[in-house]
Amino acid sequence: MITSLHNKEAKTVTALAARKKERDRQGLFIVEGPKMFGEAPAERISRVYLSQSAAAQMKEQYGEKLAGLSCEMVSDEVFAKMSDTKTPQGILCLVRQQQYHIEEILQDKNKKQPLLIILEDIQDPGNLGTIFRTAEAAGADGVIMSSRTADIYNPKTIRSTMGSVYRIPFLYVEDLSSIIKKVREKGVRVYAAHLGGTASYDACCYQKGTAFLIGNEANGLREETAACADTVIHIPMEGQVESLNAAVASSILLFEASRQRRMSKS
Repeated sequence: MITSLHNKEAKTVTALAARKKERDRQGLFIVEGPKMFGEAPAERISRVYLSQSAAAQMKEQYGEKLAGLSCEMVSDEVFAKMSDTKTPQGILCLVRQQQYHIEEILQDKNKKQPLLIILEDIQDPGNLGTIFRTAEAAGADGVIMSSRTADIYNPKTIRSTMGSVYRIPFLYVEDLSSIIKKVREKGVRVYAAHLGGTASYDACCYQKGTAFLIGNEANGLREETAACADTVIHIPMEGQVESLNAAVASSILLFEASRQRRMSKS
């Protein structure tokens, strides 16, 4: 059992929680809580840590899964320091990062018209995680992000995805314009969400291959990025509101596409 903060494994966990550079170097990220552990693919779990007080409960609930994994008990005091949350839930694990390629995201799955979301410089981990969760709920096929977007493996982002990070393919890219070009070459129409958009979002058809471009929370899309789209759209708003939260805008667009696709099948 780990009882000291000076323990090598305890130091490794805290370093992974705090530093993107360390997560990337080791190819690992931290997952906390029973739900996120329960949904994590067992083949990707590298190591599991149980707090002393919660160990019996976790073994009763997840005994079969834990039996096939490398597992270590941790004193409650040390576990609290290893945890990235104010109220630790008694279980955390290290999960191997997943690498995807643009070809996987754009592949024609069962002749389905792709639905993608492309993010430029989203900074808030909570926003990013919520977008992933929404993307899965709306039936999206993948998320493409600029290299300046927040780290998907940040513990706050991971929690916000509520497990969608395990199931939604994603990709970070240095040059969004070249990826947008590749997406369009695959027959996917690209729609840029922009305050200066000339078309209302609900006036467009998203039943064929569709990708939505969403910009930074503070500045929106760069003009050069928006110019790469086939159509620049806006979400009509009342009152004195200037713009919507990036995650909210993503939700509106993705679920409009989902609604249209369901209607076309009925």
